[in-house]
Amino acid sequence: MADSDDFEDISGDSDEDIKSLEDNPAEENSRDVIVESGADLASLAPDTPIYRLRLSYSNETFSAIYEGGPLCCRTMVLVSTRYGKDLAQVIGPVQRKGSQVISEIVRIERLASREDLEKVDRNKKLEEEAFSICKVKIGDHKLEMKLVSVHYLLEDPKILFFFTAENRVDFRELVKDLVAIFKTRIELRQIGVRDEARVVGGLGICGNPYCCHAVSDKLKPVSIKMAKDQNLSLNSMKISGTCGRLLCCLAYEHNFYNEQRKLIPQEGAKFSHDDTVWKVIEVNVVTGAVKIAAEDGRQLQFPSSQFERADGRWRIKATAFSNR
Repeated sequence: MADSDDFEDISGDSDEDIKSLEDNPAEENSRDVIVESGADLASLAPDTPIYRLRLSYSNETFSAIYEGGPLCCRTMVLVSTRYGKDLAQVIGPVQRKGSQVISEIVRIERLASREDLEKVDRNKKLEEEAFSICKVKIGDHKLEMKLVSVHYLLEDPKILFFFTAENRVDFRELVKDLVAIFKTRIELRQIGVRDEARVVGGLGICGNPYCCHAVSDKLKPVSIKMAKDQNLSLNSMKISGTCGRLLCCLAYEHNFYNEQRKLIPQEGAKFSHDDTVWKVIEVNVVTGAVKIAAEDGRQLQFPSSQFERADGRWRIKATAFSNR
């Protein structure tokens, strides 16, 4: 793979174009904790199970406890969220309880009833109508915002409208119109472009569902340095997702690359063998293949297992050249 110093030569985008793919700190506000208040865990038994839950309308996940018996995956339960009381779906039990932040764990109030599920189905039709009405009103007020989704809370008289916008939007008049139409509380929430992809979902360039939708909703800031560390071409079409930001998988795979690089020699490393100086000219971190070149122009490729560290320096094992 090419040395990181060569990235500017193979990129078809300017530094400004590439920089625009990085995350905007201003959008971090849309990634706050989902829970309304933490559960009091002091009186809980050590073996009390903790479950991971998901809100279907925003694809956000959080942890909760339930003392009424074991819960199966896909079970619908009622829980308090930062939006209000609503239904959430059980993803499964938390295996590593020590990794949980106690203040972010809530208590499941009860299992969803048949009436709850029927109300959710009725609300879906109302949400479609509300979405259409809100889009028309946004156009009437000539607001620079994009409506993403609408949700009726189950046990609170409130409708949530999620939207994206490049700048802050004065939607006070829009809210007045919506309140007049729906006769209930209205809450408009501005989310980032990554959050939009998490909510809507879709398929990435790899052919798999978006990481932010199917792998984890805990969005991690992604930087250009991560792409460079993984020897990727700095071409915006190749390293950005549908949301227009750097691919989430760059952050997920970053630790792997960092750990693997400690186990193999890096480009530029030199060592001697049979009175000849060899230099590492290319490394494939994923496959572990290392290409080396001699002063006389010869080039050979070996698996990383043929290299070892001794006295703080890399060297090739004596048996590596035996079959060459």
